[in-house]
Amino acid sequence: MKKLLLACFLAAGISVQAQIETPQPSPSAKLEQTVGLTKMTVEYSRPAMRGRKIFGELVPFGKVWRTGANANTKISFSDDITIGGTSVKAGEYAIFVKPSAQTWEVMLYNETTNWGTPGEWDDTKVVATAVAPVNTMPYKTESFTIAIGNLSNGGADLTFSWDKTYVVVPFTVPTDKKTTASIEKVMAGASAGDYFSAARYFLEEGKDISKAKMWIDKAIEMTKEQPRFWYLRQQSLIYAKMGQKADAIKIAKESMALAEKAGNADYVKMNKDSIKKWSK
Repeated sequence: MKKLLLACFLAAGISVQAQIETPQPSPSAKLEQTVGLTKMTVEYSRPAMRGRKIFGELVPFGKVWRTGANANTKISFSDDITIGGTSVKAGEYAIFVKPSAQTWEVMLYNETTNWGTPGEWDDTKVVATAVAPVNTMPYKTESFTIAIGNLSNGGADLTFSWDKTYVVVPFTVPTDKKTTASIEKVMAGASAGDYFSAARYFLEEGKDISKAKMWIDKAIEMTKEQPRFWYLRQQSLIYAKMGQKADAIKIAKESMALAEKAGNADYVKMNKDSIKKWSK
């Protein structure tokens, strides 16, 4: 009898503690992206259409929307960024939007602890506003989606898509400022890798090409006992950019020979294509 009572007690305890797990109607998502040298994170919930008309009905025009569901949609960045023509300090912010049929007013709000929209909206807490046009897609996006796309060293696009609506908000990051400061700091005691990285960055960003040449030449000189085909590849590109096509072809042939020896077909093809182009 005692054993029976104990078994019933344990079963009752288990039934009280047991919880049914079901999927959330608006599952949470976390996006992490590095733009240039700036680390960014977006945390939000993703409601679905489920046959409903979204903008103008479920999400009314002319009213502040939480940009998703459940808790505030939050964005954070490790450096100061510029969005909507406004510089915003590194940190974490809530994203709110005020949609219309033609445009979205996208706002960064410096309080992130609200559930949904704030009970009392405070314009002084809006640190930046960007007005972006509404684009109509030829297909529907079932679940609300935030993404960071069109990446470059200096910035990217924060994008929102749901139903057939697609909104793009460009922003910039201080990559050039940080990279230039880093280059200046290490150049006094730079390694071959430092010179190579600095030269490649200056070439890619269209900066002072004479400095890029000086640095890549130093990198090549420092590694002449064990030449590296990818260093020579960059040197050839820099020389070509300066209009020194004959030297660029000669260097590209050296790079190609080393790449063939190393079995790197990609660099063989890139050099071969460049030689053909520069020989015209």
